[in-house]
This record gives sequence, C-alpha cells and structure tokens, in this order.
Amino acid sequence: MLVSRIKNIATRVRARVFRMCYNRYRVRNNVIVFEAYLGRSYACSPRAIYEYMIRHPQYNKYNFIWVFEEPEKYHYLCSNRTKLVRYKSFAYYIAFARAKYWVVNGWIPQRIHKKTSQVMLQCWHGTPLKRLRCDVVENTKHATFSYEKVVKANRADTSRYDFFISPSRFATEAFTSAFDLKKLGKQDIIIETGYPRNDFLHTFTDHDVTAIKRRLNIPHDKKIILYAPTWRDDQHKPEVGFVYDIGLSFKQFMRRLSGQYIVLFRAHYNIASKFDFGEYEGFVYDVSSIDDVNELYVVSDILITDYSSVFFDYANLRRPIIFYMYDLDYYEKELRGFYLNLDELPGPIIREENQLYETIESVDAYDKKFAEKYTLFSEKFNYLDGSNASKRVVEEVIR
Repeated sequence: MLVSRIKNIATRVRARVFRMCYNRYRVRNNVIVFEAYLGRSYACSPRAIYEYMIRHPQYNKYNFIWVFEEPEKYHYLCSNRTKLVRYKSFAYYIAFARAKYWVVNGWIPQRIHKKTSQVMLQCWHGTPLKRLRCDVVENTKHATFSYEKVVKANRADTSRYDFFISPSRFATEAFTSAFDLKKLGKQDIIIETGYPRNDFLHTFTDHDVTAIKRRLNIPHDKKIILYAPTWRDDQHKPEVGFVYDIGLSFKQFMRRLSGQYIVLFRAHYNIASKFDFGEYEGFVYDVSSIDDVNELYVVSDILITDYSSVFFDYANLRRPIIFYMYDLDYYEKELRGFYLNLDELPGPIIREENQLYETIESVDAYDKKFAEKYTLFSEKFNYLDGSNASKRVVEEVIR
C-alpha cells in the first residue's frame, strides 16, 4: 500500500515537471529524440534510423538525443551532435518538449503530451504473432489489465502517433486492429517500408560474425542455438514484475546436445526474473542483456522460440526455426490468441521436451521439409525487408 502511494505521488510530480517543460521550452526543428524499450537499450529500429542519419551528410544539420535508464553505459555515443539523457529525469522531459521528432518503439508515458508541431514515429518492436493491445483482453481472462484500461491507455498513446512503421500488409492489418486506428481516425498513419532494424540482416559480413562471437566469448567450433521465448501475461508477481518459467530442463538439454551445440538464452525485455545458469557454464550463455538481438541472430544456426515475434526477423536469414509451444492450448485459447494461422509458420511446432531435442538432432531434415513453406512465409511477411528500410523511413518522415 505504501509503495503504491509513493508511486502515485511520483507520477503526479513527473506530470507537473513535464507540464512545466511543455510550456517553457520551444520546439527545435533540427532535434530528434530516440528511445528503445523504455530506455533499456540501444537497439531496434530507432538505432537503425539514428545510425543511418549519422552516416549520411544530408542530415548533418540534425542533433540527436538518446534516452537511457543507464546513460553512462552508452557514453561512446556522445558527440557534438548526440546527447544522452536519463529516463524520466528532468532532462528527459525537456528533450521531449524540445525535439521536433520523437522516434520510439513502444509505449512512452501518457503524461508526455505532443505539441501540434511535433512529429512522433512509432517503430514498434516486432511483427505481431500474438494479439496486442485492444485485441488482447476482450475475449481472454488472464490479461494484465482490464479491457477498459487497455483501451483507454491505447487511446492516450496512439493519439500522439503521426507515423507507424509496418513491415508488411499483414502487419498493417494487425496494427490497425490492435491499436484501434480506424476508430481513432489514424488508419492512414501506417507506412509500409519494412523494418529498419532488419537492414543489418541483409548487410552483415563474416567479419561481423567473428567479431560478435569473440565479444560474447562463445566457441567458434560448435553450432549455436538461440532460445528466445516471450513473456506470459499471467506470470506476474506484485512489486517484482513479470517472471518466467523456462519450460524445459537445461540439465537434460545439456546431456543430450552439449557435444555439438551451445545455447544462447535470450529473455524478453519485460521479464524481471534472474536466471542462474552457473551449473551449465560453457553450454548455456545468458545473453538477455545484449542490446542488439541482431547480433545474436547472425551468429546462431538455429532459433528456438514460442510466441515471440523474433522469428519474423530471423526468417530473413533463411535458417532453421523451431517453435517450442509447450503450453499452446492455454496460450491460444485463454491467454493471448494469434493473428495468423499457425500452419503458416516456417518450422515445426513442438509441444514436448524430448521431441524438441529429437527435432534439433534431425534439424537438417526438418529444414528441407519446410523449405517451400519458408519461401511462402517470406513472400508474405518479409517481402519489404532488405538493406534500405532505414532510408525509406527517414525520407518519408524526416522532412
């Protein structure tokens, strides 16, 4: 109760701080503020857009502000054109009050109001498999918030959007529904450009792969499995946040496959759980804190996921994908539900742990079996991804 009261007071104080900044600071037309994953990392499409603009001299007149929870970790970004601010600090609110352009990939606080002369670009952080926002809770019983609260919060957030990146016609339809864009008169804000963050998946080199492996201190002589599950709405502890039940035994995983493979474990950014893989040292590497998941994609030979959108991006690499959906019935019928028919997935759906290991051991056969489906999947969901999505977005938005 006391913690909740303190949070409410802090929220009211922050709202007052932003109102003061909103009224006091004028918009600067050459300033762009970037935020990814609530300030937790330097990643995703905001990073790709920023790096594109930094590289091209026609954008030399622009200055940039990056938002981070721990800006000291990213001091290497500082320059005469790039400044860093701490998430929800006084400087944070000044940044949003001043910047002409806001480039984000998720929620930002509702207290941050946008002036009519400002432009907000919503990059979002993935092609939706599982249902989002206004599509989540109407017919499910384990969502984190009530349907009414989600709709209200979505309205406050989405009303600020001026542009919304989409990687495909499929995603456009899903976003239009999930974010209630028609009802809000925002159905025309979507730009189908492909995801800027996936440019790297079409331009990386062998040198990049070697350098990433060296930096992560992982073996060069073993195949690499990237295990990247999503979070569950109902696995939540008060005052802690979302936790995660891994859904398999790494002891058995190690016994079956450690001779040939290592595992990179990547938890969703929402998950507050702390994982101890000490007894699996040399086999399981916790890479949850790595900012840019693209680095993990390009060094991996196989992706294992469940309902995370990571497989849409990973499919650009045309490498094997295994869907370990041990709680599929519950997740689909009671927790979230999906936007696409699971028959379209470019890999096998596995529901039992032993079957997962068997599938990994015979992954080459499965890869050939799903080759045609992989092609159809890419033609439907990733046809806009390539090496120039960042360019298309910047030319459309930054004027």
